[in-house]
Amino acid sequence: MTLEETVRMVRECAKSMDAKYGRVVFDEWVIVSLLRQQARVCSYSGPRNDDFLKNFANDLGALRGALLKGGFQTGDFEFTHNAVGTRFEAFMVVGDGLYLICNNTQSSMDEIAKDSSWLSAQVPFAELSEKIRSSQLVLAT
Repeated sequence: MTLEETVRMVRECAKSMDAKYGRVVFDEWVIVSLLRQQARVCSYSGPRNDDFLKNFANDLGALRGALLKGGFQTGDFEFTHNAVGTRFEAFMVVGDGLYLICNNTQSSMDEIAKDSSWLSAQVPFAELSEKIRSSQLVLAT
């Protein structure tokens, strides 16, 4: 799948999650490449475009161990419930060395999950995971 196709699917997922939840779930959606031990933004949607990479290492927070440990396959994802502020709530593997970072810069997953609407809002995320699993992102070189 191309970057444009992946971004389109991510936007559709975000819109569907927000509709099911009744407000914004993640206000930051970012596709990053971590190939060659260097973070590079491939696509960004959110409130802090200029500061995202500058704060990337710190904002990985509780997800750092899982992300760096590896062992995840395309479509796999991980959430943390105790990320606060700009620290990332989730990531999904979208290709080899390519990750979708999901974040709510105003709330934690703990706060988000307290609302019963979170259960139905997870469905589009799981559907995105399956779509990505069947056709991973491949960047043009």
